[in-house]
Amino acid sequence: MGALKPWHIAIFVVVLVLLFGAKRLPDAARSLGRSLRIIKAETKGLIDENSNVAEKAEPEYHRQPLQGDVQPPQAQQGYQPPPAQPQAQPYVDPVQRTNDR
Repeated sequence: MGALKPWHIAIFVVVLVLLFGAKRLPDAARSLGRSLRIIKAETKGLIDENSNVAEKAEPEYHRQPLQGDVQPPQAQQGYQPPPAQPQAQPYVDPVQRTNDR
């Protein structure tokens, strides 16, 4: 079970011929072959392009680190943390508010 037997393939071919007709099948196969060639060429082009991009991404020179000591930032005098958020007002339904008037 699960194996594709020769008579399965024969039935499949007969169904295709009945559905599409004998004249359309060669054209369909030709266009499928063209599409596969185009896809193959495009994927090859993308692979070549990606390798070229990787080569171009490498820098031509190496940067040197800055010379000198790194000093931590100094604390500012009189620093105050930002004020706390004010308490949120309770939600009032606008429709209820106009009905209360």
